[in-house]
Amino acid sequence: MNVVIIGTGNVATVLGKLIHSRGHRIVEVVGRNKNATQKLATLFNSKVNTDFSAITELGDIYMIAVVDTAIESIAKKLTLQNKLVIHTAGSVSINVLNSPNNKFGVLWPLQSLRKEMNHVPEIPFVIDANNEVTYATLLAFTKTLTERVFRANDAKRIKLHLTAVMVSNFTNHLYALADDYCHKEVLDFKLFLPLIEETGNRVKNNAPKNVQTGPAVRNDDATIGNHLNLLKSYPSLQKIYQLMSESIKEL
Repeated sequence: MNVVIIGTGNVATVLGKLIHSRGHRIVEVVGRNKNATQKLATLFNSKVNTDFSAITELGDIYMIAVVDTAIESIAKKLTLQNKLVIHTAGSVSINVLNSPNNKFGVLWPLQSLRKEMNHVPEIPFVIDANNEVTYATLLAFTKTLTERVFRANDAKRIKLHLTAVMVSNFTNHLYALADDYCHKEVLDFKLFLPLIEETGNRVKNNAPKNVQTGPAVRNDDATIGNHLNLLKSYPSLQKIYQLMSESIKEL
């Protein structure tokens, strides 16, 4: 298919690489920043466009991959006829693309994507469309990118997005807090990388609740108390430790 990418950030870059590698043609890259647009378009030998009012009509799919707050305003600028317009956000309604002149849908990559990635990771996609015919088209396209495709409407997709924040963003924040603590206490955070990897591997084949370890699940209040005392100089971290320990006990 001929694809037009609107956006030049992390999602636009990584999905662009994936789409291109699967034999689709990226005919145009559209962005506000000329240098960033040129850089991304060069990867795909695509046309460069910084004028949202003059987007090519040669595309089959128009993928809006920009920050969530800009999707609706960009969609309103499009003057396309009978084209499939999609956005890539997990927490934005499909209806921001609603137009009597176009087919529209959502192609949300359920993965953390960074343009600096040297490889494209495994990406499950969550998709939806405004009708069954459009859905069939989007499904066929997505199947060329991965076998892991799931359908979810707005209500279900926002719950999936919430869960993604917990398992990825919140978990990484704990890593960041631990790394900061290690730096201040002259400890080597990299010592914990095998533990992080093993914990991640366990939940591949087990319910997370069933592989929980540590003092809280053992009701080891003495160790918890010692840890909290160690964190007296780190009140924010102490609060998080206490809240997490209580949550583990409750679950």
